[in-house]
Amino acid sequence: MTESNIYPRVTIIYCTRCNWLLRAAWLAQELLQTFSTELGEVALQPGDGGEFQIHVETADGETTQLWCRVDDEGFPEAKILKRRLRDQIDPSRDLGHNDR
Repeated sequence: MTESNIYPRVTIIYCTRCNWLLRAAWLAQELLQTFSTELGEVALQPGDGGEFQIHVETADGETTQLWCRVDDEGFPEAKILKRRLRDQIDPSRDLGHNDR
């Protein structure tokens, strides 16, 4: 097992036809900034058809959907996405101002 496999992997799937790459990249940067030592990877995956989904895969191979543009009715605020990720990888972690 490589070192990156012992940490969670986040995948952001974004619609290329809708030009959501910048939004996906910004959210990836926000997650990497906040969880810099707790994530193995944040991947940007091109999609189609208005798709915008965010998933986390833990070291044990379990995948959880953190966000879906259709199900959650829009795009996530960074603080909401950070809370959802934190709840999956380390529920005891304090996110500072994002928890208030």
